[in-house]
Amino acid sequence: MTRTLGSVRPKETSLHRRMWMFFQIAGLLALLLTVYIYGSAVVLKEANSLGRDCIPPHVSEIRENFRPKIAIVSFSDEGRVGLPKLSSPSPRARGFRGLMGMVKSNKISYAKMWGYDFIDARTSIDWSRPASWSKIPAIRSNLDKYDWIFWNDADSLVTNPIIRLESILQSVIGTTFAGDEDCHHSNCADLIVTEDVNGVNAGLFFVRRSKWSMEFLDKWWNMSSFIIEGSNKSGDNDALIHYINSLSPSEMWNHVSVAPMQCIFNSYPWTPTWKSLHRFIFSPSSYWKGAYSNGDFMVHLAGLDDKTEWAANIIQEIKPSSSHN
Repeated sequence: MTRTLGSVRPKETSLHRRMWMFFQIAGLLALLLTVYIYGSAVVLKEANSLGRDCIPPHVSEIRENFRPKIAIVSFSDEGRVGLPKLSSPSPRARGFRGLMGMVKSNKISYAKMWGYDFIDARTSIDWSRPASWSKIPAIRSNLDKYDWIFWNDADSLVTNPIIRLESILQSVIGTTFAGDEDCHHSNCADLIVTEDVNGVNAGLFFVRRSKWSMEFLDKWWNMSSFIIEGSNKSGDNDALIHYINSLSPSEMWNHVSVAPMQCIFNSYPWTPTWKSLHRFIFSPSSYWKGAYSNGDFMVHLAGLDDKTEWAANIIQEIKPSSSHN
């Protein structure tokens, strides 16, 4: 049977209409998605002005007798001190290249403002494993000289220097900070961490001087089965998550405090990527608690490749408020 021209045209017209409707719907969805992504970025950047409290208002004033001795400890794995340079540094090391030189003065200035010590612990790096693991001996070798050590990775910087570390400690665990004898009958915690969508983050945390803390650091260091070589990940964070998850409820209660708000000292910049969008859709509360917003204490460039560019932009962004303060 021979098809006539008239019998083909209705089918073609119907197909064209369906295709046109498909492209219209796809274009509308793309527009809505774009608005959603960039609208989310605007909302999250203004989270604090929209009512988010990273530090509860009732602890903004530090108790007069609360004066622990605190050190801020950090290092960068971009250079091998006293050793030949690696011919092929890990992707993680390349990402940190030049970063400490940008953020070190920011942290030293903050430490001097409030009477903390800043320790560049790069000589503590053990090059037999990924350098990120060396935060553990860096903390351990200095802990006996301080009440608290605040560890922060090199890809972080202070964005609101008015917030003191005592305010953070006080908001999470109260005002107990001295030796083990003060923690027999109350939960004063030895380790203070934050959580992101993946769990506990090992980039920024507080450790209290105590017997438990020393044993914890030794056990964490000895979890060598978690070591990952030649990757953006080094395995120390996975080891920490495993260690904390394996604690009994009583030991967790007595020694570890997870801050209720990630943004209390470990905010992440919002990046409009498909991965971030997926996580934001399925875990919006995590992003609300942890997205970097104007007024946050610290920003942590976790998971970002162009860390130096991000750091330079943020330093430029906070300059007016820093100089004003």
